[in-house]
Amino acid sequence: MTSIDIDPVELSTARRLLGASSNRETVDIALKTLIAVRRQAAVVETIIGRRFDDDQIDAPTVEPAATDRRAG
Repeated sequence: MTSIDIDPVELSTARRLLGASSNRETVDIALKTLIAVRRQAAVVETIIGRRFDDDQIDAPTVEPAATDRRAG
């Protein structure tokens, strides 16, 4: 277990915004969200910096077959 000081107003605001049921859940969700956002930004930068060959740029688009999701 780790003990940390957190601004109670910010924690309460985050808890309400996240719909979390506890302070622990609030911190867990906040940390996971921060990690995902930072990783996403790094991936976007990698994609932006990538060079594509002409055959990749002009590759045909494949459309998946339409399915009726109401059937079941």
